[in-house]
Amino acid sequence: MDQPKVVLSLMFFTMAFGFHLATALFYIAHWVFKKKWIGQASTALACVSLFSTSMILVFRAAESGHAPFSNLYESMVLFIWALTLAYLIMEYKYKLRVMGAFVMSIAFISILSAWLLPFRFKSIEQLNPALQNKWDFMVSALTPLGLEKYALGWLDFHVFTTFIGYAAFAIAFGLSIMYLIKVRFEERGRSNVLIDRFPEAKILDEICYQAIAWGFPFLGIGIVSGAVWANEAWGTWWSWDPKETWSLITWLIYAAYLHARVTRGWRGTKSAWLSILGFLAIIFLYWGVSFILPGLHAYA
Repeated sequence: MDQPKVVLSLMFFTMAFGFHLATALFYIAHWVFKKKWIGQASTALACVSLFSTSMILVFRAAESGHAPFSNLYESMVLFIWALTLAYLIMEYKYKLRVMGAFVMSIAFISILSAWLLPFRFKSIEQLNPALQNKWDFMVSALTPLGLEKYALGWLDFHVFTTFIGYAAFAIAFGLSIMYLIKVRFEERGRSNVLIDRFPEAKILDEICYQAIAWGFPFLGIGIVSGAVWANEAWGTWWSWDPKETWSLITWLIYAAYLHARVTRGWRGTKSAWLSILGFLAIIFLYWGVSFILPGLHAYA
């Protein structure tokens, strides 16, 4: 049987790749030259990047007939979409475009990683039976419209909430790097025209905390909904699969971050390094486990 064509989604992926590259470069240029029009163009490009990434997901769903969260390539696109959206929300809230030089660079590195995947990762194949569960109430609601194949299930909810958490942690990672650079110059009493354009270290520390506090519940919901899905798919809530184990490790790192901050008063450098450690755990959870530690989540 012929595989579904992926022409439109890949066309929008090419567009999104170019726009994310331009967005990262414009944010870096705004950081360096501090021109108002460059900053405005950066935000506009980020919005266009978000739109093009949204179109990848929309057309991928249309081409595949299921939610576009079922393999490594699709989930990378979802992560990039969530990261870009979350960044735009934080830029609007805090009015700090300098964050974009770091956060949108992470988004570009992510889309570059997806672009470098072999085509077999980008092709559409029949879903693994474990991924085909649907919510009955949604199937019933969509059947009269002939859209029952687009009904969502626990897997879709699990992936979506998890990647919202990942996006928040990616922003915290970028802010932690900015914090460590800023505090190094502050402690040494040194001045640098580029570093001076960062917010004060304590502001970076607080925004990083807000990002992690926002993402942590989504990661928890993702793990719980993943357990529900696993029980439906494999008949067990938890099997200590490598991805499950590393998900728990990641959750514990961020739980330790929040616990230490609230009860121990951890601020600053310690918190920044713990934030970086957490995101490195996510990278291994997502890439390392997928390619090095095979398990039930090998297809992801």
